[in-house]
Parts: sequence; C-alpha cells; structure tokens
Amino acid sequence: MLETVAAAALAITQAAASQTPPAPPPTPPQSPACTGEGHAQFDFWVGEWEVTPNGGEQLIAHSRIERLYNGCAVRENWMPLNGRDGGSLNSYDAATGRWHQTWIGSSPGRVEFAGGWTGEAMVLTGNWPSPAAAHQLVRMTYTLTPEGHVRQHGEASLDHGASWQPSFDFIYRRKDTANP
Repeated sequence: MLETVAAAALAITQAAASQTPPAPPPTPPQSPACTGEGHAQFDFWVGEWEVTPNGGEQLIAHSRIERLYNGCAVRENWMPLNGRDGGSLNSYDAATGRWHQTWIGSSPGRVEFAGGWTGEAMVLTGNWPSPAAAHQLVRMTYTLTPEGHVRQHGEASLDHGASWQPSFDFIYRRKDTANP
C-alpha cells in the first residue's frame, strides 16, 4: 500500500513538472504620450527659475517647473523666500483646447484657473477668494520675453472682469542664466 501511494505521488509530481508553466499576462499597452501641439504650449515655462519682481533684482522665490506624466501635465513647485509655498498642476484638454490649472498653496488653499494660449501668451483666469473680497477674479498672463525669461503678470478684478487692476508682476530667470 505504501508503495502504491509513493508511486502515485511520484506520478503526480512528474506530470506537474512536465507541464509548461502558464504564459505571463500580456504587457498592457503604453498610454499615448501627450505630444500634440496644444500640450507643448506651456513648455516655455519648464525649467529651474529664480523669481524677482519685474523691474527689480531682489530674489523673492525659486520655482521648479517640470513636464510630467508622459507629457500630459506641467507642474510648478513654488518656493518663495517668505515661506508661503505652494504649487500648481496644469493640463491641456485637447477636446476643448483649454488649459486648466489647480493651485494648492499653504494659503488660501486650492484655486482653479482655466484659459489658454493666445498665440503670444498663456492666460489663465480663476476666482481667488480673499478676506477682502469673496469674489476676486485673478488673471495670470505668462509671456516668454526676448531674453528667454518668463513674465508672470497678475491682475485682479472685483467686478467680474469688467475692470482689472495690477496684482503682481514677476520675472522668472533660468537659474543657469540668472546671475551671469
């Protein structure tokens, strides 16, 4: 009886060893890259930057902007010297031709912007609540300068965009060329 059990176990082991192992699951297809013309509209902002007020030389922040997620997003890591840091995640919607930005900062939290490329600049607008006004539109215009810098000009409106007042004006200089 013991010989029969041993023979059966040996036969099962040999049968299992002779079978071909199952093929590994197929590799999922690679997601298509976001390489269209619209996805590249904000590439001029990608880089390592030193930020100063427009017309001034006083360093106010460092900023790292990078293209991520197979080219489908542009992310900013804003690192001001005053400690009020934050960042944005920007993406292009090919179906609508619009850009969307979500800004998350240490103050006031999250703000949503939308807009697009005008042919000369990236313009994004969003409602940025503040203690002074529950409804404050902020319009940011990003422009590549002839020197290769990026100007980020902010304007605010308290009348739903009927009129605009200057809010901030920054120059982003590439770290490798900021102090020649």
